[in-house]
Parts: sequence; structure tokens; C-alpha cells
Amino acid sequence: AISACEKGKKWEKSLVLLGAMAQNNMESTTISFGAAISSCENCGEWSQALMLFRSMERDNKDPSTMSINAAISACEKGSNWQMALQLCGVMPLSKLEMDTTTFNAAISACVKGTAEEKALQIFEVMAKSKLESNTISFSTAIGACEESNAWSEAVRLFSTMAHGTVDSSAFTFSAAIHACVRGGEWHRASQLFNVLAPSKVESNAIVFDAAVGACEEGGETEEALRICSKMASQNWVQLVSIRR
Repeated sequence: AISACEKGKKWEKSLVLLGAMAQNNMESTTISFGAAISSCENCGEWSQALMLFRSMERDNKDPSTMSINAAISACEKGSNWQMALQLCGVMPLSKLEMDTTTFNAAISACVKGTAEEKALQIFEVMAKSKLESNTISFSTAIGACEESNAWSEAVRLFSTMAHGTVDSSAFTFSAAIHACVRGGEWHRASQLFNVLAPSKVESNAIVFDAAVGACEEGGETEEALRICSKMASQNWVQLVSIRR
């Protein structure tokens, strides 16, 4: 029943059901707690999700990977990166291994909590593990580079994606370009855009806008117009007219 609340995003009902189990002397299980935590997390009720996780600990219930991942995702929504890292530390104590979802949620929690250096450190730990980083992992890490003006690291990560098996995204591409612009490397940003054609990334308004902004930052009017011309050829007329 609680799992149904999780899927139906009825977090309040999941809490009622947990309470009913206690009142009827029914023992709550790791699965029921995990489903309730996920229900709260899915509905953005991150503080409730963390309270449930603490209740689970007080009841001496062994956490599962699912329940910890849900709690870390709740920390992400609440920008509580310190708690997210504490929860990561719980896993080895409970003889649980971090999976891709764990790492991605922890990285994102650090980025949203403006702890970009921590986010990049976690990404490096993930890269050294047996787990394969996915598009979300790279996108979040490159976003951290953008926020912390680490343009060279952003370029390195994007290059790793481009030459690997992980698909790049428009968001990843634009974040790498913005990181270069913030670092005053507008020429490098323009170079990144020029490799768009042979890459697997589909150019869109976000990418074009980032590239044009980079050229404007560097005073490269002709390059900006060239990009605008390419935009027009790909039917991004509305954005071209806005820029002009």
C-alpha cells in the first residue's frame, strides 16, 4: 500500500499508513520505510523524507540502497549537501555500495548547495570506482565547473564525454561553453562550438545562445554573426531576431 502511495505521489497517505502500522503493533520494515521516504522525496517533501530516515535509524532498521538514495535525493532538493555526504558515509557502515544513483544525487546536492568543489571531488571518486558515469553524472559535474569558473576542467570532462560512450547533451555543451566564458576563455568557448557539427550533440537554441554570448564577450562580432547565420539556416529565426 505504501509503495502505491510512492507511485501515486501521495506522501501524506504514506505517513498515515506507517503510523497505522505502529498503532496496530505491526512492525514497519525497511521496504515500507524506503517506500515512504521515496514518496516524500518524489513530492519535494525533503524534510519529511529525512525525518523518516532518522525514524528508521531510531527503530534500528537496516537501511537499504533505495532508502539512502531517496534520502540523498531529498537532500538534493533541500540543497543540504552536508547531510547528503553524511548519508553517503552511512553506506559502508551498513555494508552497502554506492551506485550511480547515489553518486549522481550526491553530486547534484553539492552543486545545488553551492559546494562545487565537493561535487567535483565526488565525481572523481565515482570515476575511479567500477561504476560508469552517465550523462547525468557528467552534466552535473560540468555544471559544477561552470559555477566555480573551472573552465579547463569543464573542457576536459566534455572531451571525455565526446570521446567516450556517454552521450552529450545540449545542457552539457552549453554549460562547458559558459564555463569558458566565465573564465575569460571566450576563444576556447568558440572552439567548443565549432566541434558541434561532427559531434553527437544536437545543436539547439541554448547552445547557440551560449556560443553567441561567448563571441560577444570577446568582442568577436564577425564570429557572432557567423553563428547567427548558422542559427538561421537551422530555423532558429526567432532567436536570431532577438539577438539582433
